[in-house]
Amino acid sequence: MDPDAVAKAFVEHYYRTFDSNRVALGGLYQDASMLTFEGDKIQGAAAIVAKLTSLPFQQCAHAITTVDCQPSGPAGGMLVFVSGSLQVGGESHALKFSQIWGND
Repeated sequence: MDPDAVAKAFVEHYYRTFDSNRVALGGLYQDASMLTFEGDKIQGAAAIVAKLTSLPFQQCAHAITTVDCQPSGPAGGMLVFVSGSLQVGGESHALKFSQIWGND
C-alpha cells in the first residue's frame, strides 16, 4: 500500500465530510484521540465532534494545497501534514489552515 495514496485518500474523505456533515467525523476518532484547537485540548470522539460542530460557521469549503506524510512508530503508523485554505460561508476572504494527524 502506498502511504502517499492512503494519506491523500484520507485527507480527501476527511475534508469532504467536514464540509458536508461534521457529525459524521466521529467515526474517524477514538476515545484516546486528541484535538488541539487554538490552545484547547479536546479528547475523545464525542468531545471532538462537539467542538467541530460548535464552530461559528455552518458552510465551509476546504481547498487542499499540500498533503505530506511519513512513517510514524514501530506499528506502521503515519504522520500526515495538510495545508490549504478554508472558505467560510458569507466571508469574502479565504483563511489559511494547517492540520497534522498521527496514528500508531
